[in-house]
Amino acid sequence: MNAAKKLFVKTYGCQMNVYDSERMIETMEHAGYEKTDTPENADMILLNTCHIREKAAEKIYSELGRLKAFKSDKPDLKIAVAGCVAQAEGGEIMRRQPMVDMVVGPQSYHRLAAIEKVSGNGRKVVDIDFPEEDKFGQLGARAKARRAPSAFLTVQEGCDKFCSFCVVPYTRGVESSRPVDQILNEARYLVDRGVRDITLLGQNVNAYHGVGFKGQETSLAALIWELDKLDGLQRIRFTTSHPNDMDDDLIEAHGNCAKLMPYLHLPVQSGSDRILKRMNRSHTAQSYMDLIDRIRQARPDILISGDFIVGFPEETIEDFDATMNLIRYVKYGQAYSFKYSTRPGTPAAERDQLDEGVKAERLYRLQNLIATQQKSLQDSMVGRNLPVLLEKTTLFEGQLVGKSEYMHAVHVNAPETMIGSIQLVRISQSNRNSLTGSLC
Repeated sequence: MNAAKKLFVKTYGCQMNVYDSERMIETMEHAGYEKTDTPENADMILLNTCHIREKAAEKIYSELGRLKAFKSDKPDLKIAVAGCVAQAEGGEIMRRQPMVDMVVGPQSYHRLAAIEKVSGNGRKVVDIDFPEEDKFGQLGARAKARRAPSAFLTVQEGCDKFCSFCVVPYTRGVESSRPVDQILNEARYLVDRGVRDITLLGQNVNAYHGVGFKGQETSLAALIWELDKLDGLQRIRFTTSHPNDMDDDLIEAHGNCAKLMPYLHLPVQSGSDRILKRMNRSHTAQSYMDLIDRIRQARPDILISGDFIVGFPEETIEDFDATMNLIRYVKYGQAYSFKYSTRPGTPAAERDQLDEGVKAERLYRLQNLIATQQKSLQDSMVGRNLPVLLEKTTLFEGQLVGKSEYMHAVHVNAPETMIGSIQLVRISQSNRNSLTGSLC
């Protein structure tokens, strides 16, 4: 019997890329590969790329340059580039880095095993089509191994919003949703293998509109209530949402569905109506704050997370101050914030750009404010008893780390036999990015 070939995967970017990498690994395991954690041992190296961050493509080209030595030492080594940079760059990747054998877009990775089979020996394959067939339906059976207590589950892809700074509609395509029965089957698989906390993923997840059991269009709220019925599933989350798709049923679910966790990532990007309009966000600062109020009326203890872009083209100090005022109003428990950087092909890339020093100074101020809010909320947890899903060991003997309902990392001394269980933990200490406590 031939020894299994080795596959090394490096994943960049968002949670959906983590999920996609997992599915590609499973696809290649069906084709005779097994995962390795070191590229030196690999017979195939796959980079699953993200186009959201600054100079994403150039970073991938630099990484490919570092991989040349592996290809020189092992000429039969196959190198693949997948994900959103693959979609955006296509054959240009092979032109700039001829040692690449495969370029596969995020809508085509279900064909990865077939592509790998015909690649190599000088034959190169680029597959960045948006196929009509359902890629999730085409993927092979999921691996049967026991899983970590938390898992991602993609339910929706693509975006129809066309924000002026974003490449997602061009790399992931228009909004599409998986059927309810397909999602429930995958969720059952995960729960049967030890998963207790599932995060539903989508570029615009609350725009989910999958086909239900009777052929009807199903909302995200309705999908959550179906998942709520699964025995063994204890926690449900979803990300990333758009304010315009946060409907009444979803708000109501936050108030009434016990398995839906009190954590919501709801990006706003800016607190200036002028900048929001230039971003093509189609909501206002006031409508966003009103929405937050309604969500908190339904679930008063909910932790709100957000996204902010600082230094968007033509942003004035008044625009930035409006963003800071919105942050003060909302009181975020966590947020992701970035200096604006151009994405080729997007409308905002063609506009007048701000000085990098101005962007950096504004980002520093914004992140300090959010860090203060985050620490204040974490400090308020001290003395409380929180249910924590224990997930794994830490570097310290006898210590485990898990997640609270609010997505806080919680460290506690506990036996490994408790991994996968939810334990009540009394919080004794608030750290920079985590909490510490003891079993009740």
